[in-house]
Amino acid sequence: MTLRVAILSVHTCPLAALGGKETGGMNVYVRATARELGRMGVHVDVFTRSQNPGIRRVVELGEGARVIHLPAGPQAPMPREVVHRHLPQFVAGVEAHRRAEGLEYDLIHAHYWLSGVAGLALRESWGVPFVQMFHTLGRLKNSVARTAAEVEPEIRLVEEQRVVRLADRIVAANVVERAHLAWYYGASTDRIAVIPCGVDTELFRPLPRGEAKALLALPPDPLLLYVGRLQPIKGLETLLEAMTALDGAARLLIVGGDQDEPENGHADYLRERVSLLGLGERVSFLGAQPQERLRLFYAAAEATVMPSYYESFGMVALEAMACGSPVIASRVGGLTTTVRDGATGFLVPEGDAAALAERAALLLEDPRRREQLGREAQRWAAEHRWPCVAEAVCRLYSALRPGASSHLARARCRSRHKGS
Repeated sequence: MTLRVAILSVHTCPLAALGGKETGGMNVYVRATARELGRMGVHVDVFTRSQNPGIRRVVELGEGARVIHLPAGPQAPMPREVVHRHLPQFVAGVEAHRRAEGLEYDLIHAHYWLSGVAGLALRESWGVPFVQMFHTLGRLKNSVARTAAEVEPEIRLVEEQRVVRLADRIVAANVVERAHLAWYYGASTDRIAVIPCGVDTELFRPLPRGEAKALLALPPDPLLLYVGRLQPIKGLETLLEAMTALDGAARLLIVGGDQDEPENGHADYLRERVSLLGLGERVSFLGAQPQERLRLFYAAAEATVMPSYYESFGMVALEAMACGSPVIASRVGGLTTTVRDGATGFLVPEGDAAALAERAALLLEDPRRREQLGREAQRWAAEHRWPCVAEAVCRLYSALRPGASSHLARARCRSRHKGS
């Protein structure tokens, strides 16, 4: 049986460049798993909302996988709650594409709550199993929101609750997310499959620290690295405060940020904080970087820091660890399982600048401990390669659609992380 899967990624395209408010770990996840499933012999169509009329409607993603851009409202970026109003047009577009090509999909796999709403409508028409992965949860984000602008709209909370109730299966990235789904949304745990996120270990791999710094034209000074969006929920204020307690030789590179960051937004606030704290010579904002170059930054850093108030998984942590960089992260959400405290890095209480500074100083001053953590981090990341993730996803599909298990014969990995 040839399995054909419709993957929905409504609000963001897996081909989009990383660095904007609508792009991040989910884009990487959808792109990587779709490609791996295609290599395994699964036919994958990823449907996403067109945000640029100049982009080709159908783009090949890899063997057996493609991305299909569909109009749904104006073909331009828009707030997610506005995208919700155009979901009927998106659903109609998916159905029109299916009919035009004479296709029958065996399963729907939706990513994020907007895709879940579209997925429920398509399941009603097609009568096939519907799998949902949320990536982040609205109620969790609201529980740690630092500003009014970060509070998720009520429509998201209502729709997430409906998708949780009606999905055939939900994919959680770790047992923490599974517990959150049960506690905050009343999800039945026997319908939740735990499948960790992955990392490209062919791209993200170790390089001698000195060589990486030389390639980036960086001085040999001790270096900390932050990678991610510049948003209050990411906790960068805590990291900047911690920098004031560290030896003046230590530098911090901030990689990422929002290409579509508004003027007078949080990025500007952070730059003002850097100036007020007297860190202008030690902290650099580098903006978004290509994935190939990002690997050099991970390898160059003595440690990668994730001071977030909420992370559903923490894909940046896996990328850093795959490059042999220990991670210092907040003890929140999925980071508590992604980072193994004392083995691949350290976990500290969120918002605790003193604890973060203490752990950073330990890594900066103890090369032997740093290298030990880095080696174990690399080994741990190797257990989360994307082929392992795709095999676990296909195993879930096979439980819902008998006959899909034949695709496992083409898998390139046998992971010890099974869906549960």
